[in-house]
Amino acid sequence: MLKSFSNHVVVALLKLLALLPYKLLVAIGYGLGFIAARIPGDRNRVVKTNLRLCFPQLSSAEIDSLSKQHWLLLGRSLVEKSIIWCGSSKQLSNMIEVKSAVDLSSKKPRILVNMHFTGIEGSIILSALSKEKHWPRTSGFFQRMKNPFFNKKIVEWRNRFGGNSIDRQGNVKAIIREIRNGDFIIIAPDIDLGLKDSEFVPFFGIQTNTITTISRLAKITGADVCLMTTTLKADESGYLCEIGKPLENFPGEDPKSDTARLNQYFEDEIRLRPAEYYWVHKRFKNRPDSSPNPYNPSI
Repeated sequence: MLKSFSNHVVVALLKLLALLPYKLLVAIGYGLGFIAARIPGDRNRVVKTNLRLCFPQLSSAEIDSLSKQHWLLLGRSLVEKSIIWCGSSKQLSNMIEVKSAVDLSSKKPRILVNMHFTGIEGSIILSALSKEKHWPRTSGFFQRMKNPFFNKKIVEWRNRFGGNSIDRQGNVKAIIREIRNGDFIIIAPDIDLGLKDSEFVPFFGIQTNTITTISRLAKITGADVCLMTTTLKADESGYLCEIGKPLENFPGEDPKSDTARLNQYFEDEIRLRPAEYYWVHKRFKNRPDSSPNPYNPSI
């Protein structure tokens, strides 16, 4: 009973936040991030571990500063989820601008490869604008949450403009069908989802467990593969969702090489705006040859 009540309180809070002026919402987010950066805990340790692994040239003071910048942006993105999940299409279009190097209304089979910047949920803007712009619907995998209530709620919120969230577990045929239909297929492969259908390929010079889904789907469907990023505008007034031209000669003959190539693109983007990447994820938790887990406190 208490858990159910808490779930509904969180939903009410998100809906309330979505009603606030955007500048106030951002200020609240930065405040939460400021506090979170100064609370010792597992996720703070994960962030700093990731930063030390990926930027070994930085001093402890520089790592600490970059970590605090990251938490500010993470706090901001957390309260902005109120608009992402509960806001109107007008609110979303005011917050996120879309620029595309390809014709999004063409219905050509296309996979949009997203990555985990703090503004990753910006992909919902494509769904919100689909009717106005005559774009196809947006489909993509989602990872099940441990909380069944919010698992159902977030799928409902993501699909409220006609989108189609597909359970990542056991639904490859569904995503192939969507690709061939010409719908927007958005996949973010830059998290560790376990060893199945994955390869260890370089990421910031570290052999990193990475799913090979993009290469395999592109080979099966003949779809173009375009990189998609949702990042803060220079003046931090909102986000810019950019979709690039199709990658040349992709896929190649080897899914592992294709996956390494994508990781290099991700790394290049991250180096441009390191504070915006989603460093709270345990990206290096699975290690080749049973090497030690870097997130183990005893290491």
